Amino acid sequence: MTNHIAVIKGDGIGPEIVTEAMKVLDRVAEVFGHTFEYEQLLMGGCSIDAYGEPLTDDTIAACKRADAVLMGSIGGNTTTSPWYKLPAHLRPEAGLLKLRKSLGLFANLRPCVLYPELRRACTLREDISEQGFDMLIMRELTGGLYFGERHTEPVDGVMTAVDTLKYDENEIRRIAIKAFEVAMKRRRKVTSVDKANVLDTSRLWRKVVEEVAKDYPEVTLEHALVDSTAMQIVRAPAQFDVMVTENMFGDILSDEAAMVTGSLGMLPSASLNETKFGLYEPSGGSAPDIAGKDIANPIAAILSGAMLLRYSLDMQAEADAVEAAVKQVLADGYRTGDIMSEGCTRVGCAEMGTLIAERVKKGA
Repeated sequence: MTNHIAVIKGDGIGPEIVTEAMKVLDRVAEVFGHTFEYEQLLMGGCSIDAYGEPLTDDTIAACKRADAVLMGSIGGNTTTSPWYKLPAHLRPEAGLLKLRKSLGLFANLRPCVLYPELRRACTLREDISEQGFDMLIMRELTGGLYFGERHTEPVDGVMTAVDTLKYDENEIRRIAIKAFEVAMKRRRKVTSVDKANVLDTSRLWRKVVEEVAKDYPEVTLEHALVDSTAMQIVRAPAQFDVMVTENMFGDILSDEAAMVTGSLGMLPSASLNETKFGLYEPSGGSAPDIAGKDIANPIAAILSGAMLLRYSLDMQAEADAVEAAVKQVLADGYRTGDIMSEGCTRVGCAEMGTLIAERVKKGA
């Protein structure tokens, strides 16, 4: 059987890290007897350069035809890049928001795992990092402040900007159901993060999550305010299993969680709709300052490929094999610069991809 994967390499380090993820997927195909067919597409700054817009209708249509989308980082330097002199709807990130909406990708899953081999790279105190942690942040992706009505206009002679935060109960219910379903396959705990002491949207969020929780009596539900959660992530991250939250809170908390794992270069993500279709991308940015230098960490992109195998293609053993290969390379002491520590061997982006691909095997 041939699986069709749309590939958007993106900008900055995107082409480098996605190339390594494809290298690992090709190794999976070889070892397990699959065929992966890639269709390479443009989105972001490279699409602006080629077509004058960050996302074309043709690219959306091609993604919809695929079994899944593998994507790199998009965008550039917001200070110096000409892309950011364009109107907001023509900037690189506008393409990403449009793609998520067009594909119905409402659930963003970001696993944050501190590998034992990377505890020295963790920014937390040693007594905290020694405990390790394995949490999954589930972020609602197509509602909230990023998609609400917005405008900037003079009010009584003063320029005033307005962004609207809006959620309805159906949007909240479907992400809550997804969170509880995932929790049932993990440690059966959900932490719902909101700002219910201030926001009406958060009070509705909390009410709907509690309604959904009644259908999952095996799962423990706790509520937490977003500011307190930000503190707890650096104080005691091992307490969290599945964290579910709205769009902007999830955007901020997942980057914080990524850094306590050692590097953004270690954090994959999956964005899913109501079917098995998903878009898979590393959580870090395009890092234009290091693009083309073969020093980027491809592990987040490679682990995103593993999530693609697991969630969209139902290839559990293959996903396990990729994750085991990553753990083995780390155990063998290989590091890119962002996770380098004393006594390890420093390698570049391409070599890291090759090392991981070589360790993909059945029965991992």
